Amino acid sequence: MVDAPLLQGRDLAALRGERLIFAGIGFELDGGGLLKLTGRNGAGKSTLIRMIAGLVAPFAGSLHWNGAEVGRDREAFLADLIYAGHQDGLKTALTATENLDLFARLRGTSDRDAVAALQSFGIAELADLPVRYMSAGQRRRVSLARLLMAPARLWLLDEPLTALDTGAIAQLGSVVDAHRDAGGMVIAATHADLPGQPGSVLEIVPPADADMDMDPDMDGDTEDAW
Repeated sequence: MVDAPLLQGRDLAALRGERLIFAGIGFELDGGGLLKLTGRNGAGKSTLIRMIAGLVAPFAGSLHWNGAEVGRDREAFLADLIYAGHQDGLKTALTATENLDLFARLRGTSDRDAVAALQSFGIAELADLPVRYMSAGQRRRVSLARLLMAPARLWLLDEPLTALDTGAIAQLGSVVDAHRDAGGMVIAATHADLPGQPGSVLEIVPPADADMDMDPDMDGDTEDAW
């Protein structure tokens, strides 16, 4: 008997208003895997990421975790993932470490080192600086450092390379590789290649009659970036 993949999407479809964004999407991912979502603007990459994160309901199809439909134990599934959206979701009045510690508390963990997480992205020296004084790239690195502040097997990354310079992209690649080496999984929607170990690619192609004038990947729903 063949074991079911740890995460599986079956014939997923998304609808916005009366417009079909995508249909017939399927994928499988096991421990150590990386799935890169590609496609033109408006194809639905962010929508699929948000669907897996439980923020958008499928119009059709189903998600399965450990061989069972996600809806059977949604809380357990959501507790085992971290979703990093378009926006950084940081509290600008708080310092970098305060933001990370707040995230860890909200996730119910207290044994993670915020400074060590920042060091993984090369910004430990900014630990006590309020986020409001940081550049867009520095804020993005603080945001991504939250991936290291709570245990989660599945990381969902929506355009994670935004505002990152070459050095920061390489650091993210190292962090992703370490997560995968430990059995973690990553799904990333990105127009560029993630550095590090190769993974699989899922190209999302909208239905032939889809209206591409409005981009569901940039629809302004950013309040739940983390």
